[in-house]
Amino acid sequence: MTTVVSDTGVGPLLRGWRERRRLSQLELALRADSSARHISFVETGRSRPSEEMVLRLAEHLEVPVRERNALLLAAGYAPRYAESPLDAPELETLREGIGRLLQGYEPYPALVVDGSYTVVAANGAIGMLLGGLPDHLLAPPMNAMRITLHPEGLAPRIRNLREWRGHLLAQMERQIAFARSDALRALYEEVSAYPLPESPRSSESSEEEAAEPYPYFALPLRIEHDGRVLSFVSSISTFNTPMDVTVAELAIETLLPADPATVEYLRSLSG
Repeated sequence: MTTVVSDTGVGPLLRGWRERRRLSQLELALRADSSARHISFVETGRSRPSEEMVLRLAEHLEVPVRERNALLLAAGYAPRYAESPLDAPELETLREGIGRLLQGYEPYPALVVDGSYTVVAANGAIGMLLGGLPDHLLAPPMNAMRITLHPEGLAPRIRNLREWRGHLLAQMERQIAFARSDALRALYEEVSAYPLPESPRSSESSEEEAAEPYPYFALPLRIEHDGRVLSFVSSISTFNTPMDVTVAELAIETLLPADPATVEYLRSLSG
């Protein structure tokens, strides 16, 4: 006997995630140890999936933790994953670990952002890069995308701004495609509308980079600081198998020096 559920229930949501992942019903069924018939019944609302099945399908569809709670609610079950404030007592060990990681990465820059790019922690090397920015960009809650792309922020200092801006906007577009976040979409619309700042050195930089291609293994962030051009490549880490929405949406970004001159300069500052 099948249980009929509303068209606004979990079925259409699961179908949407399957289509985003470009999987057929048969492919998803094989991965989830089910049948294409059962997947079809769930998606069309002819069958109500068990809580275990919702979580299994979400796992194979790589659904973000926040959205897994939404799937469970749509199926009539309680959310499985808590959403603890970052300053909650139960996350004390996490906060201490992140703090040690950021401090240990110095003299190189590192920061932690949440799912909307709000900066929740950073080390001293990040502060060095932000020197001289206006208070309205540095006032809490600081936002990494806003600080980077705002014409009064880091944007005028970034030598390869068009490339770096394109990389950041594409990154946000991918996130928006897989997360129903009004805050993230609003942020994208804001920062993508920022005008490209006019830099008196932009033509000089373009000629320099055209004559001498990047000798880097990844797209670098090339940023002016104190009369020098520092080069970094970005690495982003997240937590494996998170059981809390807040933790699932944290990302640790480390800026690895991309050339010997940047390494030497940053080490000289710490010496």
